[in-house]
Amino acid sequence: MPLFWRISLFNSVVLIAATALLLGPVTVSTPVLLTEAAILTAGLVVILVANVLLLRIGLGPLRRLAHAMTTTDLLRPRVRPKADGDGEIAALITTFNTMLDRLEAERALSAARTLSAQESERHRVAQELYDEVGQTLAAVLLDLRRVADQAPDEVREQLTQVQETTRAGLDEIRRIARRLLPGVLEELGLASALRSLSDEFTGPSLTVRHDIAPGLPALGDNADLVLYRVAQEGLTNAARHSGARLVRLSLERAGDAVRLRVRDDGRGFDGSDEGAEGAGIRGMRERALLIGADLVVGPARGGGTEVRLTVPVGDRAAARTG
Repeated sequence: MPLFWRISLFNSVVLIAATALLLGPVTVSTPVLLTEAAILTAGLVVILVANVLLLRIGLGPLRRLAHAMTTTDLLRPRVRPKADGDGEIAALITTFNTMLDRLEAERALSAARTLSAQESERHRVAQELYDEVGQTLAAVLLDLRRVADQAPDEVREQLTQVQETTRAGLDEIRRIARRLLPGVLEELGLASALRSLSDEFTGPSLTVRHDIAPGLPALGDNADLVLYRVAQEGLTNAARHSGARLVRLSLERAGDAVRLRVRDDGRGFDGSDEGAEGAGIRGMRERALLIGADLVVGPARGGGTEVRLTVPVGDRAAARTG
């Protein structure tokens, strides 16, 4: 029976019973006797408790639905509220769950298009940096070397300094191009790309140690790219924001999944505070959703921050992305 009719029927029974008592032989003395007051009070308490229990039981699914509405985040899929209750309440919860499924599917499709456009733009910019700007600077460097060989001694030293500055700029452009377009990922695979990425971030103020397990299963180009970009973003955050001195990057088999970990010893990050997440972390979450992976960003054991991405393998991956 729908909640509306249950509440209406219960209150109707109470009103009918009260009317029957008023019209019946039962009377209330004036002044009211103690026993009569006790009976009236007990009856009122019974009516109020019954109403409270009925409303609490009947409206319980609505409270759970309201909590789900306030905590839902399309980038953090959670268990759907159970469609319990009767009649309209169950239908409302079912409609809400269907709406969430549609919104998550649309968000995933939109994110896939956006990330695909971003990768295409990265590819274009990297090619232009390497083919146009890089080649131009390389030509300038050759001209400077030829001019320096013919210049007098007092000018040659200055030209040599200009050569070094130009060479440093060329190296920086090539480094930026490699970050935009990880050619080593396409040529040598994920393991080599992660090792190269670790070496690239290692410097005087930061040490990156990598541990790549051998014999990992093939995940596909999309999953490899997501793993690489998540590792890149994790290392970038550790280098820029955490104040870390040591970062450990690992890739290992975890049951029927492959797990990436990026752990630093810097300032911790409380992953429960969704409002504190920047565009980088939300971008990682969007990438993880594309391949049905689980992403956790939060405090690491022993201090610091840990980024953990778990990518399903085989049938489990197909079921989650399907």
